Amino acid sequence: MGNSDTKLNFRKAVIQLTSKTQPIDAADNSFWDQFWSENVTNVQDVFTLVPATEIRALREEAPSNLATLCYKAVEKMVRAVDSSCRTQQEQLAVLNCARLLTRVLPYIFEDPEWRGFFWTSLPENSQSGDSGESVALAHSLLNAISDLLFCPDFTVASKKSGPDKAEDLQAIDSCEYIWEAGVGFAHSPPHYTTYDAARTELLKLLLTCFSETMYQPPVDIQTAPNKWIQFFTSGENRHALPMFTSLLNTVCAYDPVGLGLPYNHLLFQDTSEPLVDAALQILIVTLDHDTSQGGVSNESNSTENLFINYLSRIHRDEDFGFVLRGFTRLLNNPLVQTYLPNSTKKVQFHQELLVFFWKMCDYNKKFLYYVLKSSDVLEILVPILYHLNDSRADQSRVGLMHIGVFIILLLSGERNFGVRLNKPYTATIPMDIPVFTGTHADLLITVFHKIITTGHQRLQPLFDCLLTILVNVSPYLKTLSMVASTKLLHLLEAFSTPWFLFSSPSNHHLVFFLLEIFNNIIQYQFDGNSNLVYTIIRKRQVFHSLANLPSDYGTIAKSLSRRSGRKQHIPVASPTSPESPSMEGSRPALPAQPGTLKATLPDTPGIEKMTGKESAHMTSSSTSEDLADLAGAVSLNGTETKPPSPQQQQPQIQQPKTPTQEVRTTGQWVPTSEWVNSWKSKLPLQTIMRLLQVLVPQVEKICIDKGLTDESEILKFLQHGTLVGLLPVPHPILIRKYQANAGTTTWFRTYMWGVIYLRNVDPPIWYDTDVKLFEIQRV
Repeated sequence: MGNSDTKLNFRKAVIQLTSKTQPIDAADNSFWDQFWSENVTNVQDVFTLVPATEIRALREEAPSNLATLCYKAVEKMVRAVDSSCRTQQEQLAVLNCARLLTRVLPYIFEDPEWRGFFWTSLPENSQSGDSGESVALAHSLLNAISDLLFCPDFTVASKKSGPDKAEDLQAIDSCEYIWEAGVGFAHSPPHYTTYDAARTELLKLLLTCFSETMYQPPVDIQTAPNKWIQFFTSGENRHALPMFTSLLNTVCAYDPVGLGLPYNHLLFQDTSEPLVDAALQILIVTLDHDTSQGGVSNESNSTENLFINYLSRIHRDEDFGFVLRGFTRLLNNPLVQTYLPNSTKKVQFHQELLVFFWKMCDYNKKFLYYVLKSSDVLEILVPILYHLNDSRADQSRVGLMHIGVFIILLLSGERNFGVRLNKPYTATIPMDIPVFTGTHADLLITVFHKIITTGHQRLQPLFDCLLTILVNVSPYLKTLSMVASTKLLHLLEAFSTPWFLFSSPSNHHLVFFLLEIFNNIIQYQFDGNSNLVYTIIRKRQVFHSLANLPSDYGTIAKSLSRRSGRKQHIPVASPTSPESPSMEGSRPALPAQPGTLKATLPDTPGIEKMTGKESAHMTSSSTSEDLADLAGAVSLNGTETKPPSPQQQQPQIQQPKTPTQEVRTTGQWVPTSEWVNSWKSKLPLQTIMRLLQVLVPQVEKICIDKGLTDESEILKFLQHGTLVGLLPVPHPILIRKYQANAGTTTWFRTYMWGVIYLRNVDPPIWYDTDVKLFEIQRV
């Protein structure tokens, strides 16, 4: 009964606040204290007892009361810091202030006239810090939160005992109180659930402070920085280093399985996961705020983001190992199969983890190279491929599809990634893909084929990215399985049909990418790829049809009219290439549940804006084994070929340019004969045509001479036979490396905040507020 009485008192105070016609005096502490006394004990109560309509009414009709409420809440937190926040009563008051501000701040941000409010000073009669100078309310709040996150006996374990154990929070050395062992901190402090819970609530308030970004359309933070994040990550926050280290180590040290007892997550509440969730979201939001203009600070008023600085300076192998183990453990956690259904805890923050992994690779190239020099990169790749395959039919997860592909594109720009893909793959997680025996390269190709042929139409802008990844890794793939070889040929077959080539001004780019994949494998990894060579021979008609693609107006019109009645423009698996049986325990991707929310995302930039070409010719440090690998074993009159340096030969395969085309008065694009001929003449078919010219008669002769009809015998011949004949001189290997650009920066920011919006449902911090960065749609 007592609990409901106190809630009633709190509710009465809220009603008083909104209904009083006269402003309530800031000095009336007996009134204001009702909002942070023990009337409420959890954040859910605050969200229930302070409805959105009343916050908006307060903002419009009693603005001075809303201003005083915010002033008094911040003042209460500042005073708690001054007194070292020792008592339980003070700690509860701090948490209730945090809960109330978390509730109110989004409604301040959604009104442009209120956004500057927290950048005004505290009233003169309140304590604004240790000096008499005026301090912005936002600075007072952020400093108080930072101090309270390293408060002994509240958010960290005290190192002192006895009656004088209280420490001055403003003078404390917070580096001694880092929350978790890991990077730069060896001591593992004791864990207390109450400390985890208090940290989580303060971090939620921090995240809410930073969320002002959501209430503006996409802006360039170089010109319009988020002042909350800017201050928190600057040298003005004396806790910046221990704060960054605490967040990083908390995330990377987390083990959701814990003791590993089945169903333990159902028996004991895990207070660590909400803390890890909040820590991870704070990390990705602060690391997204790069105002350095490419690493050089041009403006005198621009402040360095110390979080980015600290992340970029991590360099010890043991620290990289700790971070990478954290990523692989947490990314693989939801996929772990157990004999007891639902017996292990599964974390839900894989999207934030992928954003964090992206930021880590982006700002710390030494970490990226550390990841790529071991097979551990495959422990990152496999869960990403799982999520890509699982999300391909769900339009509410299109953002997850994009970030997964972007990460693989980033990795594929490095030679070591292609080399690592040759490691054999053992199926450990259920995926609805054909069963195969092969390598991680086969897995990559098979999943990409599935996305292209059975994903929804909004994934079509990703096709260029998917094929660019395969082009980047193709020179290093030593042996493709028959399943993967068939998938690649099926894509070429689908993309080279006249109706598909003629239906869009850029569809022919996909054919160029596929031909480049085949050329790279033939030129550099012929030996060992008898499955692909056999599939090319078997499907040789596809290449002949491409070489003889009709370009006359009549054929173009006829090809398009055949498909005019259909909206389908994505090639799907044809009856001629039946799918192999799926793996046991696999399940197809499901469409979005009714009522699923999704955040709108900006368009993906074109592949030419996202990548820049670099030659992948060997440096002096390369081993002779590497060179032999790359040369393949295509013997030309008994000599081994090696890729010439870029100076010796210009690349044969250029990014195809789209020449001018006709545009009807309706704005609809129309293919012309001139347009078709302009790119058809550049199709890089010479290598494949030469291979067919040499090998097809040999295979046919052996089949006739020996009466062979068995596929395995032909494969054996291709495997051990020598290709005698002249292929064109091998082209230099071109890698299309990911390049940051304004389009992807905006995309990432929108995606990240969309994920944070949708994941914070308890409490629903931003639900139903007037967000401008994206739209929330029901799928």
